[in-house]
Amino acid sequence: MPPDAEARIELARAASGDELKSLIHEAGEDVLLALLENPKLDETHVTQLLERLDLPANVLGAIGAEGKWASSESVRLGLARHPRTPKRVALAVVRQLYLFDLVRLSLLPSAPADIKRVAEEIVISRVPHIPVGQKLTLARRGPSRVTGALLAEGHPQAVKLALANPFLTESQVLKVLAKPGVPERVVAAIAQDAKWSRQYNIRAALVRNPQAPAGCVAEFLPDLTLRDLKDIAGVEDLAPQRRKQIATEIERRTAGGEPAGC
Repeated sequence: MPPDAEARIELARAASGDELKSLIHEAGEDVLLALLENPKLDETHVTQLLERLDLPANVLGAIGAEGKWASSESVRLGLARHPRTPKRVALAVVRQLYLFDLVRLSLLPSAPADIKRVAEEIVISRVPHIPVGQKLTLARRGPSRVTGALLAEGHPQAVKLALANPFLTESQVLKVLAKPGVPERVVAAIAQDAKWSRQYNIRAALVRNPQAPAGCVAEFLPDLTLRDLKDIAGVEDLAPQRRKQIATEIERRTAGGEPAGC
């Protein structure tokens, strides 16, 4: 190892003040690993270090292996969201994050997709036990899957907020409508929502759903294609009253000579 490199390593182990702050931007992996041995390195320094997207995986692994950082939420979040953090380290720290840091992680574009998914799953698993106030906050600004879980749970205030959440997607609304045992008030809220009730696939799903209000279904039927109406009419467990509604609409259109695919 060149003498200047050895000198940088020794400096990293003993530096303080401005020298220590400067070494956070060091390019050499050996120097950065030596820096982690510096007793003057604190949580603020490590958090700044974790903001570097070019940080080597070995350095990230060394930070994750150091027990004194385990109690720092900012360090845990930095490790979980870093794209180069070894998978085993990221999975270990993400399970220790607080609720809203999990939410924050799941919404970060730069965080690894599989880690964000784990973060969402942890939040979803906690939904039944989250205090109402936190549920309302999550319903308002949580990621799509979390918002879908809150919508399906059916807390009256959370339902309204979830339907207005900009992260909620059509696929999540469709999953909620297809979920067995979803509260009737959730189905009714979707059917009456100015945004979601206008979307074709959701209208079709509502027509299939036995808990959708009959008045809303009557409004949606003319918008569905004759082919889709016939497909829905063929569903085995369709409610008799709903089947009758659809049959009446099919008969009306057939009498008018409408082609089957329209």
